[in-house]
Amino acid sequence: MTAVGVIGLGAMGSAMAANLLKAGVEVRGYDVVAGKRAALKRAGGKPAASLGKLKASVIITSLPSAAALHAVAEELNGKSVVIETSTLPIEDKEKARDTLKRAGITLLDCPLSGTGAQAKTKDLVVFASGERKAFDLAKSVFPAFSRSHYYLGAFGNGSRMKFVANLLVAIHNVSAAEAFVLGMKSGLPAKTIFEVIENSAGTSRMFQVRGPQMVRGRYDGAGIAVELFQKDMKIIGEFAARLGAPTALFNASAAIYNAAMAQGHANDDTAAVCAVLESMARLRR
Repeated sequence: MTAVGVIGLGAMGSAMAANLLKAGVEVRGYDVVAGKRAALKRAGGKPAASLGKLKASVIITSLPSAAALHAVAEELNGKSVVIETSTLPIEDKEKARDTLKRAGITLLDCPLSGTGAQAKTKDLVVFASGERKAFDLAKSVFPAFSRSHYYLGAFGNGSRMKFVANLLVAIHNVSAAEAFVLGMKSGLPAKTIFEVIENSAGTSRMFQVRGPQMVRGRYDGAGIAVELFQKDMKIIGEFAARLGAPTALFNASAAIYNAAMAQGHANDDTAAVCAVLESMARLRR
């Protein structure tokens, strides 16, 4: 496999870079934060001093905002395929695609299902969309940092599937917390709830992933922080509203995430919705 570029070395980007390195891939990376570039060098990667100096036939972007994506699109040059993994409005990805196309660069819309913690163990699923030829060129990279990938057709379908997935994540996370609080309020130990429900018909992927944090009542070391997930929820809410799609359960869960923000959990993992519901239930462990 040829060298792969990674732009954005935060929780997700650095984890993908680390797994690419473990797979024997040469990783060339860039982040606006110098410390993150230094961390990539310590891990065995090759940091670039600027976006203009990052050269690779396949580049992965993992960015925090639409503004960051547009800034990258304006500065990249050279022939390459860009695997864009961020969760952003489709309109912004289309704008970046058009900007990059003028520079001879093809952008694929490839959001990821999974958290930063899951990214470390390659427990990610890639929702890929865009030009088929570009996908065929880039797809050999996916197994190095994910457990599965799907080609979903036209550009933007990856994001549409991501919105569907994150709607379920938002609801299932709160439902897991609600179940823990009901059980604990009735006198069942949190650890026992997790062990039994994980092996029952009532389990979910979010129950399995976030349940251990809810058992401990510890929400630091965020896989995805509440504040960051608020961005994703806003995008999904606006997308559903434009389509006229009913999202009653999603809207109900949003109130719990808002309460988590208000109660000081902005930088905690989204599993902290359990603490919110414990407070509402006047539950003391």
